[in-house]
Amino acid sequence: MQLPDDRKYLATHEWVKKEGDLLVVGITDFAQDQLGDLVFVGEFTVGSQLAAGDTAGVVESVKAASDIYAPVAGQLVEFNTKLEDGPDMLNEVPYETWIFKLKPDNAADFEHLLSGQDYAAQLD
Repeated sequence: MQLPDDRKYLATHEWVKKEGDLLVVGITDFAQDQLGDLVFVGEFTVGSQLAAGDTAGVVESVKAASDIYAPVAGQLVEFNTKLEDGPDMLNEVPYETWIFKLKPDNAADFEHLLSGQDYAAQLD
């Protein structure tokens, strides 16, 4: 499994990438593979304040629904509205398709997330 090394990961199968003072969040290739064909991405509330581990929104597939979690505490500042009409983008290019952006309360919290190697190890 290839994991881009320009980002961090969560045990709940989200990836997190720094973009200026924001964190960009998507789901891993493993997650989209396990879920199958995605049919809905939503329930993300722009402006909401989230604690680390809070549910930020949901993705639904033909197999199951799955919560998407905030990697760190912060404010949800943007949702990728392209996913409303094209949730399958997450199946096709999961590492190029972001779901939401978060302005972290403490930028240093990013450093405590899993490396690609640590994430891969917990999948074994």
